[in-house]
Amino acid sequence: MMRKNYYRKLALMVTLLTVLLAYQKYTSREKEPFPKVTFISDASIPANLSDFDPNILDKEQWQKLGFSEKQTATILKYKDIIGGKFTSKQQLKKCYAISNEKFSVLSSFILLPETAEKGDSKRFTPYGKKGIMISGKFNPDQFSVHDWLKMGFSEKQAEAIIKYKNYLGGSFVSKKKFKECFIISPENYSKLEPYLLLPAKTPENFRNFAKDNPVKSRIQYHIFDPNQLDLEGWKTLGFSEKQAITILNYRNRNLRGSFKSLDDLQKCFVISAEKFQEMKPYIKLQEKQQEKTDFSKTDLNTITFKQLIEFGLDERSAGSIIGFRKKLGGFMNKQQILSTYNIDQDLVQKLISIAPLNTSDVPRYSLVNAPEEWLKNHPYFKYSADKIIFYRISNPDDKKIWKLLKLKPEYEERMKLYVK
Repeated sequence: MMRKNYYRKLALMVTLLTVLLAYQKYTSREKEPFPKVTFISDASIPANLSDFDPNILDKEQWQKLGFSEKQTATILKYKDIIGGKFTSKQQLKKCYAISNEKFSVLSSFILLPETAEKGDSKRFTPYGKKGIMISGKFNPDQFSVHDWLKMGFSEKQAEAIIKYKNYLGGSFVSKKKFKECFIISPENYSKLEPYLLLPAKTPENFRNFAKDNPVKSRIQYHIFDPNQLDLEGWKTLGFSEKQAITILNYRNRNLRGSFKSLDDLQKCFVISAEKFQEMKPYIKLQEKQQEKTDFSKTDLNTITFKQLIEFGLDERSAGSIIGFRKKLGGFMNKQQILSTYNIDQDLVQKLISIAPLNTSDVPRYSLVNAPEEWLKNHPYFKYSADKIIFYRISNPDDKKIWKLLKLKPEYEERMKLYVK
């Protein structure tokens, strides 16, 4: 009987051990390996690659650089995570959507320092979507409406800040006076104050236009065109030198060189309503017949910023075209113009279909004789400049240098546009 019980207990133990072993085997199965991150293969690098600021590129412009839609979304999300701005090439390189190979190709075209300046991450302070963003110490006297917009102020706020500066005589004078601008809230002032390049206190001898009450003198008015008056001309009408300078700045900068109507003149804040009524009978605005540009005879290598604006391009597009042309030394074909970043493609297409392109004055060199400075600064050559300079020492022959460079066909093709 005892032996029978012994075998029963033994059988029970074996059964339990079997169940435990089976359970252990089941629960200790190796977990499936984490799927490897596979980068979407880099699209081909565009042949028209030129210098660019990654902080201003939108989704479409990143894709033009050869990134897929998913990679682009990742880059933009990464930029938001780090505070809305790349501060160095090194920081951009850390974005996993940009492979090392792709980064090495783009690196020389990226308009960012190699590494962030010491304390840079602290100086760039995002304050939320509706807050202001400060990138470092600045003199508010040198800020335009565009600069205030970039900082986070609305267009109306930016214009009011500029108007207040002009009211003070063209300078904020001190931190104290800057603080008195009603547009700058106490909260925003506390954020801006450490970065302001202004003296803390207002000089004792400061007097602004609002407080200037010179004794009226008899002014001998005569018929005048406000577009023809210089500094002395405005002073003879009874304005102080500072007021005259402000009127000239208002005319030349805000109104692009001329008063178009009496209303334009009346809006100048240093001209009081009383003064304007006093001058009004003597004001004679001569209508200026502006000659229209004949774009069918305007060379694309000499076309000016103003002419591009006249054609209908905005300042951003016009500035991009003029800037890229300057770096190249001139365009060699119309496709280069069309491939410029930040332009209105439709309008530029229309322009290049009308205007001629003269390439006779565009600098061109052989690889052997090209100046080092030219090679290192030209958008198409600077990435290969050091190699060219090195190879031509022992191989003073263009054909041999091209072979040694082993460039992609599209890179070689665009470089040869500027080679004799």
